Amino acid sequence: MIGPWEELSRARTAAGDELLLRHRGGIFEIRCNGSDLMSNRAHRSEEELARLALAEVSAATPRILIGGLGMGFTLRAALDAAPKDARVAVAELLPEIIAWNRGPLAPLAGRPLEDARVELREEDVATVMEAGEGAYEAILLDIDNGPEAVLCDVNSALFSARGLRKMRRALAPAGVLAVWSADPSPRFEERLEETRFSFRAMEVAARGAEGDPAHVVYIARPA
Repeated sequence: MIGPWEELSRARTAAGDELLLRHRGGIFEIRCNGSDLMSNRAHRSEEELARLALAEVSAATPRILIGGLGMGFTLRAALDAAPKDARVAVAELLPEIIAWNRGPLAPLAGRPLEDARVELREEDVATVMEAGEGAYEAILLDIDNGPEAVLCDVNSALFSARGLRKMRRALAPAGVLAVWSADPSPRFEERLEETRFSFRAMEVAARGAEGDPAHVVYIARPA
């Protein structure tokens, strides 16, 4: 029998949102304000986010920005799909998330933070984007539960029209934006159109198993 959950660590954002890292029977979960945020039980759609985005990138030495470290699965998939000379910046606001990925979560995705191509930025991804106009061939957002189901209030602004304009400015002329979402979001699609992105929405199984819930990956380009 699987035993009770073991609390490993907690973190709190400046806005007061609380994150909990817990474990039992080989399962790790990060919860936000009491709700499930991510788990190592279901990460295929996060990996597909990276693979689908990088399939659109033709640059020999692409500059890639990942918003949100999570459990490292998106970063690992991006590294596996990227050329050997790619530069991959990861923006993670919470030092505790970084510490968890260097500690108990490190083996889950094969220790991606140890890859020499990775530049770890302990910053809000919005701040990183503001500092680099036209800087990235690909921006991958694996933040919260996506635009339709935000659990941590601090993340809401990223999916706004203002947030999308920041992303547009940070993209290179032929750059691609990829956004992970737990559910389809008609309102987010309207904002993509408003900020002059062409896009497609693809349903991806959470774990790749029959009967899995479907998550959504948005692939967008400046129109």
